[in-house]
Amino acid sequence: MSSTIHPTALVSPEAVLGENVSIGPYTVIEGDVSIGKGTTVGPQVHIASGTRIGIDCRIHTGAVLGGEPQDLKFAGEKTSLVIGDRTVIRECVTLNRGTKASGKTVVGSDNLIMAYVHAGHDCVIGNHVVIANSVQFGGHCEVGDYAVIGGLAGVHQFVRIGRFSMVGGIARASLDVPPFVMAGGHSSFRYEGLNAIGLKRRGFSSEKITLIRDVYRIIFQSGMLLSNALAVVQAEYPAEPEIVEILDFFDSGKYGRKFIKPFKN
Repeated sequence: MSSTIHPTALVSPEAVLGENVSIGPYTVIEGDVSIGKGTTVGPQVHIASGTRIGIDCRIHTGAVLGGEPQDLKFAGEKTSLVIGDRTVIRECVTLNRGTKASGKTVVGSDNLIMAYVHAGHDCVIGNHVVIANSVQFGGHCEVGDYAVIGGLAGVHQFVRIGRFSMVGGIARASLDVPPFVMAGGHSSFRYEGLNAIGLKRRGFSSEKITLIRDVYRIIFQSGMLLSNALAVVQAEYPAEPEIVEILDFFDSGKYGRKFIKPFKN
C-alpha cells in the first residue's frame, strides 16, 4: 500500500517513506528523513533532517523528533536520531539528535515514551523501555532494556540506568542505577531494593531473584567499601550472567564511579 499524506502536511520530496505510512495534518517532515513501513505520524509533528524511524511506530500530536542538540558545543555537524521498530511516542515528546561526541541519539524498539518526555543529545535508550510523562533526560544518558522511569523524573547528563531497573517518579536521578534494582528520591537519590516484581513479570526464577538480592545486600547493606563489596561478590558468587552484568556495570563507570547510595536503615 502507498503512503497516506494529509494535504496540509509538508513532506520533503527527499524524505523516504515506507509502505502504508500515514502522515497527519500540519505535520512537517524535512529532507534526509526515513520512516519505516506501517508507521503512523499524527498531526502537528515535526521530524527534522537526520531522523531515521523504524517500522510500525506511532508518533502522536506535537512530537518534535531530530531537532538540533541543546548543546553549546554543537556546531551544525551532520548527526542523526535513530528510532527502532514499534515504538510509541506520545504527545509533545522531544528527541534531539546527536553531536560529534557520538554522532547520534538512539531510541530502541518496542518502547513507550509518554507525553512531554525529553531526551537530549547522544542519549542511548534500549528496548522495551517505559518512560512515563514529563521525564527529562540530559545529554549522553544511557537506559538499558526493560527499564521503567517514573513520571517527572529528572535524569542528569551522563547517568546510566541499567537493565530491568526502575526509577521512581519525581526522582532526581543524578547517580548511576545498576541493573535489576529500584531507585528513587528527590533530595537524596538512593537504592530502594530489588525490582523483584518487575523481574518476576519478565520470567526471572525465584532462585535467580534471590541470588541477585543477596549480591545487592553485600553491595549496599554490608557496610563495606564498594570496592571491597564487589571483590567479595566476584570471589564468592558464581559467574551467572546477571552477576557478571552487575559487576561489569560497576566496573565500567566513566565519570568517577557515581552510583546510587544505600538507603538509610
